[in-house]
Amino acid sequence: MRDTAENAQLALLLEVSGTPKPGNVDRHREYDDLRFEHFMAGAVGSLPGIRQAVDGPSIGVAFERAVAGMSAQSGGNTQFGALLMIIPLVRAAATDRLTPDGVAAIINETTVEDACAFYRAFEHVDVAVEEPPDGMDALDVRRGGDAVEAVRTQNVTLSDIMELSADRDGVAAEWTTGFERSFTAAGWLLADRGPIYERASRAFLRLLASEPDTFIVTRNSEAVAVEATRRAQAVLDGAEDPNELGDEFVARDINPGTTADITAAALFIALERGLEV
Repeated sequence: MRDTAENAQLALLLEVSGTPKPGNVDRHREYDDLRFEHFMAGAVGSLPGIRQAVDGPSIGVAFERAVAGMSAQSGGNTQFGALLMIIPLVRAAATDRLTPDGVAAIINETTVEDACAFYRAFEHVDVAVEEPPDGMDALDVRRGGDAVEAVRTQNVTLSDIMELSADRDGVAAEWTTGFERSFTAAGWLLADRGPIYERASRAFLRLLASEPDTFIVTRNSEAVAVEATRRAQAVLDGAEDPNELGDEFVARDINPGTTADITAAALFIALERGLEV
């Protein structure tokens, strides 16, 4: 019988195993410097931090510990965003609050020290992020631990940080909406049939088709993100082949990473709600 932390780790493994997921590393596609094995190792390394989310004093500290463990492989950033999604969901599940309202309550309880730990997590791996809003240079996450003094001086909680980023980052947006898309996609996974790798692929495509991926916006452009959304819908409509699109997106370095993060969160919720493996 798996516990909550093990379900979270399994969700990370199932997410990267899902295929086809156009543009993302999966069991059949990878990049020269970021491979399937790196994601497997990242999921294994993250477990001690995930366990801290179950019974530790701070989800911020749990997140930093999970990222530190995830980073103990040679590929770099594999699951930073997925862990940022999963850690509050693990705390919610461990305290019988795995609902949109329950997760929102946990996020509202975050502290300045949670925010400091979040900033320190950026020192473990390189994370692609946009420029901070005007006047927010002191809180630029790329400063890592150097931003901690400003975080404390301005009395900014982790919930506040997510609010500041929600209009341009899909993971932060989930934090501010009770993980609305994650819970919706979990429902898709539970209602679907067949092997989980296929269900994960279908959920991923539905998420990508429903909203432009903010990671693509950051790394490529808004136009490319809109194209990816349109073509994901074409796959769902049967007008494009998902495997051919996957090969093309990898070749063009179009990576719907935010969509993958939400898919991982959805898999965790579904596992906690009875998805059989």
